[in-house]
Amino acid sequence: MEVSTHTTSTLSRSNSRTSSNSELEKELIDLDLSGGTHNKSNTLKKRISSSRTPAKKAKRIRFFRNGDKFYPGSTIPVSVERYRSFDSLTEDLTRLLEDSVTLTGAIRAIYTLDGKKIEKVDDLEDGKSYVCSCNNEGFKRIEYNVSNTNTKNPNRLSRIIRPLSPVKNGGSNGGTPLKEIDSVVHPRIVTLIRNGVKPRKILRLLLNKRNSPTYEHVLTAITQCVKLDTGCVRKVFTVSGVPVHQLAQFFGDDDVFFAYGNERVGVNDFELEAEENKAIAAHRKTLRSSTTRTGPKPKMPVKSHNDTFVCVDESVLNGGILPDSLPLELQAKYTLGTVIGDGNFAVVLKLKDIQKNTEYALKIIDKSKCSGKDHYLAAEIRVMKKLNHPYIIQLVHDIETIKNMYLVLELVRGGDLFDAITRVTRFSENQSKIMMKHLASAMAYMHSLSIVHRDIKPENLLVELDNDGNVVLLKLGDFGLACEVTEPLLSICGTPTYVAPEILMESGYGVKIDVWAAGIILYILLCGFPPFVSPENQQEQLFDAILNGYFDFPAPYWNNIGDSVRDLIINMLQSDPELRFSSEDILDHPWLTSDIVDDTRDPDGYRIFSNHMY
Repeated sequence: MEVSTHTTSTLSRSNSRTSSNSELEKELIDLDLSGGTHNKSNTLKKRISSSRTPAKKAKRIRFFRNGDKFYPGSTIPVSVERYRSFDSLTEDLTRLLEDSVTLTGAIRAIYTLDGKKIEKVDDLEDGKSYVCSCNNEGFKRIEYNVSNTNTKNPNRLSRIIRPLSPVKNGGSNGGTPLKEIDSVVHPRIVTLIRNGVKPRKILRLLLNKRNSPTYEHVLTAITQCVKLDTGCVRKVFTVSGVPVHQLAQFFGDDDVFFAYGNERVGVNDFELEAEENKAIAAHRKTLRSSTTRTGPKPKMPVKSHNDTFVCVDESVLNGGILPDSLPLELQAKYTLGTVIGDGNFAVVLKLKDIQKNTEYALKIIDKSKCSGKDHYLAAEIRVMKKLNHPYIIQLVHDIETIKNMYLVLELVRGGDLFDAITRVTRFSENQSKIMMKHLASAMAYMHSLSIVHRDIKPENLLVELDNDGNVVLLKLGDFGLACEVTEPLLSICGTPTYVAPEILMESGYGVKIDVWAAGIILYILLCGFPPFVSPENQQEQLFDAILNGYFDFPAPYWNNIGDSVRDLIINMLQSDPELRFSSEDILDHPWLTSDIVDDTRDPDGYRIFSNHMY
């Protein structure tokens, strides 16, 4: 029956092709497909026209590229007859937009201008504008160029020098092949000197594999950053005046560049004024131990307690939970073990699967003491059900009763990272590298799903140790504050030592607050105390230090700790979220990608291995 219906449908379209083509071609010709996309739109017209016939007049929809304030948008006719699935629409949008703008992958999501995600073709409204997003990148709330409907934007690169999308032709565009990008491109922040009247404007830009797969893509990124009066950036020079013609030059020893359009380069252009030198120096943090800290060593903060929920009755902690008090479903499948933690907002016990003989952790939450905070519990369970990653605690089972919520969780035997730090004080670079790889991998997975944890700290990281006491596994847990990010968040939450400056500023924040917290943790792992502290243990002083953003690597605690990991920490603790590394950038950093193990020694020359010294 399905075959017969399909054949009939095909014949029907074939018989009406002449008339439908004429009507559709007229619709497409009437539309402004954003100058510079004529060939692509012609191909798209032919493909659409030869396969789909509108039963009614199509909606005229304008699409922008996510985060691109210069792109004037492309308008195409859209109807459910023409696009019978959402995927077919995103495929066409990928083909259409990749010839006009830089795409980092295929179009996967469409949003309204206020950030609401479109789920199906029917949700698109005639005459409205929408934003196209690649892969799993989150919606970027900016002022899109909705006023420019018919004029070509002078700030866009011309077709001759505009980079092709990495989706096309293996992403090489005659430059660096994708297979070579891994060996050339790594995340780094560069300083840009915008051509103009001295003192010139100094800007900073984060380059990584997402925005810099080719030389041409870097020019596009620089164009959007410096916003030259003359339009696109076409010439780049190092601070010493050497022309930059290859992708690798952006990732070499130089990190300061001059950006020009077509204007002539002056004889004295490469001479920096004192004010320009001062502005460049202000952005740089030294990698070496620039100060010697005297007095007592700074301490770790007191182990915090998450008060999202209140713990169940005290009798629970004294063995007050009996097996027959559990839901029948749990009684039938598991045997109840001992209490392994009083938690911060729930009691945690061991469970053993009767058939598989596998141990789990059972978290019991008293619902009557969650008054006014039920949404946190619902969000935690909703988020955990979406997550399945080797470095994230897995939710195995959840049961809700009238009084309690029961969560069966994966069991990690080594305890939390806070207790490990308390025992060891500091870890070797090799041990820290293992833990940071696992944490960054978990964060990258979460962030790809637009989920932010909001409370990453040592207490919420569980570790597994080998027989020698070395950490071999780290898992992220406790999703009581986690949520999905569809727009900038404003609620103030988290733990003071690990809170990012944008949370304190109440300017709106996203997933990169997790990267800030991870940067604090990496700093602690290597020296035993956080980068931002209050001498008098006053929270207001701590917040002032975080907002100021200044920290250093004081001797003797940072003696003989490598420059590479210091560079990573500096980039994870950038006060500006736009410049701060993403979780994927952390994984791409040379300190994590290198197989070289540092021979880390303490100030007295002893080699440090986890919790032992030799």
